[in-house]
Amino acid sequence: MEHNEQSLVQKVWQLADVLAAAGVAFTDYIVQLTYVLFLKMDSEAEALGIESNIPKDCRWANLVDKDGFDLLERYEKSLKKLAEQPGLIGTIFSKAQNKISQPAHLAKVVAMVDAQDWFSLKVDTKGAIYEGILEKNGQDKKSGAGQYFTPRALIKAMVDVTDPKITETVCDPACGTGGFLLAAFDHMKRESQDRKKQMFLKTEALTGYDITPLVVTLASMNLYLHGVGIDSSPVKCEDSLEKEPTRLYDVILANPPFGTRPAGLGEISSMRQDFFAKTSNNQLNFLQHIMLLMKVGGRAAVVLPDNVLFEGGAGEIVRKKLLADYNLHTILRLPTGIFYAQGVRANVLFFSRGGKTDETWVYDYRTLVKHTLANNKLERRHLDDFVKCYTQKKRTETERWHRFVASDLLKRDKTNLDLKWLKEQSDDDADVSLKELLADMEKYRDAIDKAVTQLAALAKGIEE
Repeated sequence: MEHNEQSLVQKVWQLADVLAAAGVAFTDYIVQLTYVLFLKMDSEAEALGIESNIPKDCRWANLVDKDGFDLLERYEKSLKKLAEQPGLIGTIFSKAQNKISQPAHLAKVVAMVDAQDWFSLKVDTKGAIYEGILEKNGQDKKSGAGQYFTPRALIKAMVDVTDPKITETVCDPACGTGGFLLAAFDHMKRESQDRKKQMFLKTEALTGYDITPLVVTLASMNLYLHGVGIDSSPVKCEDSLEKEPTRLYDVILANPPFGTRPAGLGEISSMRQDFFAKTSNNQLNFLQHIMLLMKVGGRAAVVLPDNVLFEGGAGEIVRKKLLADYNLHTILRLPTGIFYAQGVRANVLFFSRGGKTDETWVYDYRTLVKHTLANNKLERRHLDDFVKCYTQKKRTETERWHRFVASDLLKRDKTNLDLKWLKEQSDDDADVSLKELLADMEKYRDAIDKAVTQLAALAKGIEE
């Protein structure tokens, strides 16, 4: 990154620290920065002769010349009006509210954005800067924003092996800040420079859903800065589980939210008659939705917690369906320490629709693997061996790469797919050490008792 770009990133961080000291949460700052940045870029585009769709009284010129409470009032009125606009504008400003209550602080954000010509920056540069901001936001433990941020190294590996083509459609039904969609876009755009294919990629190929307006704003801006969704955002603010799919996709890439379904959204069992099993397990419901969202011949790569692999009841029903009517060809066991949420045990399931599963290959990148966000952050190179094993024409077993026959999997108790064969050395060592310690204590107990008796007698003699 060039010096002026590094300087720009530094300014963004410095202002974040200033506002944090004044009580403005980092997530709130990022959202307000998004609003202001969009207005500034629209102004720059208009100066180059590109027609603006933003109402005149909400444009940058009507904001940048204000100060004090006039600035605050104009900004808040603009947000309210922009939230009512159609297309990309309405999506970016969905349910927009001002979270910077002090005029002086808002003026600093406006001044910082106004000092830079954003439109002239390369698309990749703008996108990289914004992605960096989103990643830093994910690291903010107080905000809980880490739940929206999947490690980019993992996303890259999943996209590399799934290999979406420029003519295909890609969907993420729980897209967060758009990481999977952007990785797919970067992968697909290199395949062809054909103008029609590139236009299809930028306007029709990608679709994302998220239930949180704030996240939809961030994802839409993220894609916009990368050149995707110029007139309308490919990201919709919807509960993707609420109804049956109206469109099917070639590729599904997702890391659905872990945990329980948010209160107040309604019971899935009463809304989705097409599901194979009725359950309150949010991840199992997302898995069922994804299975139904795929075209015949379509493929999916989905991050899911361990319980999806072994939970009984609805879990067993869904796993049997996955083996019988889909091709669950690969499972990647992930280590802990790679997500911002601590202690997460997860896997990536790779499957296609059409035809049954004959065999499932499992890559164990968990056992004896230690990652932390601080000292050994997951990087793309760490998954090189998995990608190599996955993409080889004739798969052959290695220490971490094992084949399981589907007919055997179906015979396992509850069709348990939590498949392990490597042993945790540290656990074994701990067990052995404990056994040895107990044996030693037993072995030397009589000698110790005798020595204690002798010492007691000696002490008594000295006292006498």
